Amino acid sequence: MERPSRPPGGGPAEDLLDEGGWGAADRWRPSLDVFETEKAIVVRVELGGVRGSDVKVTVDDDAVHVRGVRRPPGGADVMRPHRMEIAFGPFERTIRVGIPFDRDTVVASLEDGFLTVTLPRRQPSRRRIEVQNENPEGD
Repeated sequence: MERPSRPPGGGPAEDLLDEGGWGAADRWRPSLDVFETEKAIVVRVELGGVRGSDVKVTVDDDAVHVRGVRRPPGGADVMRPHRMEIAFGPFERTIRVGIPFDRDTVVASLEDGFLTVTLPRRQPSRRRIEVQNENPEGD
């Protein structure tokens, strides 16, 4: 099966999302948003029904990797399915971020079915340079 190409047009966030292909039909791909705030780049992933212990977030160079598994709920012995649209199983999303961020202070939290990964912007370093006076006498 051939994967469809990236849709034309894109937008301002196009550079933030570089996953090398769209529409992987063989895996569950949770929806995500990537946006900027004044102080950070934020990746929000929709993970309803996923336990925090089943999610792993890693940062590698300019990429954020979100991996995990959504397990089917227990207790329901399905005798005859009528409609089954909820995907279960492993998932993985990789987001390349083209904006410098501080890898040492990245935080992730899972609340109300949304994983939020906050990538604080790297603050530009400033250094004051003393001007050397070659003629200290003022001559």
